Amino acid sequence: MNRLAFRAPLLAAGLVLAALPGLAETRIEKDLKLAPGGDFRLDTDMGSVVVASSPDAGAHIVITSKRKALEDLLTFRFEEGATSASVVARRKHPMSSWFSDRGGSVHYEIRVPAETRLSIDTSGGSIKVAGMRLPAKLDTSGGSITVNDLVGDLDADTSGGSIDLKDIKGRVRAETSGGGIEAVSIDGPVHAGSSGGSIELQKVTGDIDAETSGGGIRIVDAGGRIHADTSGGSIEASFTKGNSNGGSLETSGGGIEVAVDSAANLAIDASGNSVKTELPIQVRGEISRGNLQGTLGKGGNTLRLRTSGGSVRIQAL
Repeated sequence: MNRLAFRAPLLAAGLVLAALPGLAETRIEKDLKLAPGGDFRLDTDMGSVVVASSPDAGAHIVITSKRKALEDLLTFRFEEGATSASVVARRKHPMSSWFSDRGGSVHYEIRVPAETRLSIDTSGGSIKVAGMRLPAKLDTSGGSITVNDLVGDLDADTSGGSIDLKDIKGRVRAETSGGGIEAVSIDGPVHAGSSGGSIELQKVTGDIDAETSGGGIRIVDAGGRIHADTSGGSIEASFTKGNSNGGSLETSGGGIEVAVDSAANLAIDASGNSVKTELPIQVRGEISRGNLQGTLGKGGNTLRLRTSGGSVRIQAL
């Protein structure tokens, strides 16, 4: 083989690479006025977001891009008022441009007073929030959502990833079509919905509404009423001691295992391929392998268990 002919493509490739611009990070840093108790809003067409609490007044914003200059990717509008601050970022290139969509690894780092109401909306990355003391509304179509140590109601929506929550005091609504949901230590009611993964909830003091078509449901130490529905897996649930709120657990894709305080007062209505219990339930009507209706303790709220894809097992805590 002609060595010069072999080297020619390599030389040409080298010239192209040499002509490419450097991949140095570009950066925008901005400070906006924002007093504690105010509102902060970020609405961006791309980028991952991290929000942390600060002991100081004001919003400190750092925006970086490692692959393409920020001024080539987005136009920015910064606004501040007596009780609010906001950042709006719109892409410069059409959505159909692959290079525009993928070319800029954009990231936001935001510090605001802990007593700030948050509204974060991004179309291109994950959202992480920690240490806030007022309600938050988070929405992304391009990644996961992680929230730790929040005092206030939370609305979290993603179509591109999972949701991971811990230590929240307030109402929680979490919806995803692209992953699972995990929540631990929630002091309030929880609504969790997923069409693409499993749901796991631990130590929830309020009522639970959990629905998924893409996996199983696992609930530990439920302090309120449970509504759990899945067509894609099994259900495991345990109530806290003394919890007599009951609920409804239903699946067409697996079995049901539920643990209840033997001293609780409930009406039990269970149906499956087979139903087994170790609780002192006073049975009503006919006894059969796949159905159980009866009373635990003095009766009261109904615990309804339904599966067409497995067995039902009722255990004592």
